[in-house]
Amino acid sequence: MLLAAYALAAEGLPVFFLGRTKRPVANCPGCPKGDPNHDPEACECLTCHGFYAASTDPDRITAMRAAVPRGLLAIRTGGPVAVVDIDPRNGGRIVPELMPPTRAVRTGSDGWHLYYAHPGGALGAKLHGYPGIDIKADGGYVVAPPSMHPLTGRPYRWIGDRPTVAMPPALVDACRAPVPAESAPPRATVIPLSGGRGISSPEALLEANLNAVRNAPRGQRRTRLYGAARGIARMVKAGAITHARAVDELTRVGREMGQPERDIRAAIIGGFRAESVATEGIAA
Repeated sequence: MLLAAYALAAEGLPVFFLGRTKRPVANCPGCPKGDPNHDPEACECLTCHGFYAASTDPDRITAMRAAVPRGLLAIRTGGPVAVVDIDPRNGGRIVPELMPPTRAVRTGSDGWHLYYAHPGGALGAKLHGYPGIDIKADGGYVVAPPSMHPLTGRPYRWIGDRPTVAMPPALVDACRAPVPAESAPPRATVIPLSGGRGISSPEALLEANLNAVRNAPRGQRRTRLYGAARGIARMVKAGAITHARAVDELTRVGREMGQPERDIRAAIIGGFRAESVATEGIAA
């Protein structure tokens, strides 16, 4: 297991160890989940916060294995790779017209993990229109060989020796998460950028995005908060607002509208990820 972990890390794939049931190891008492003052990405604990513990450092990997001696090897997805996770038990199948031959794993439950180079940008969690197919990208992980499936007792196995290839455009399009129409801020709130560098009135644009949440009908407030997070994330990318202020303003308006803390964080993280803006410092 360690040799497999070292080999994956040498390829630039961050690895970590799950418990024996494919679930992340529980956090230590000093790392309570959801603490807004604790950044899981920066945490130095060996096994806390699930995939945030993943590393390519051989010494850290050795220490992680010692801490979880019977755990399953896992790869943190996102960054260099996105994985198409096909579960035949739920109707999943390989779709040849979308999925060119690439590096592949036969899972311990007779499914498939197809590894593709991450195309950049946000990917949805499902392959739209195809049941039983998930996408493991940013914020995800997959079990890696030679781990044994906890229910079937069968190993995960690399099949063949194909390289990881690029996602074809049709597969990328099918992986993109559709954004509900009501989640986007009203057109009037979006002020065109000048070459992606300038916004004519940052404060007005910020307030318009926040007002889109305030004016949302009951039942649509979380969706509108996600839309506002996307709009304000674009402001962060343009340098019109700091990351910290963006998070603070979105959190404040979410609380104003009576949204649970968990839903507020999820909407902000989802919106920022969809615009390829860092989510560090936002409690997950």
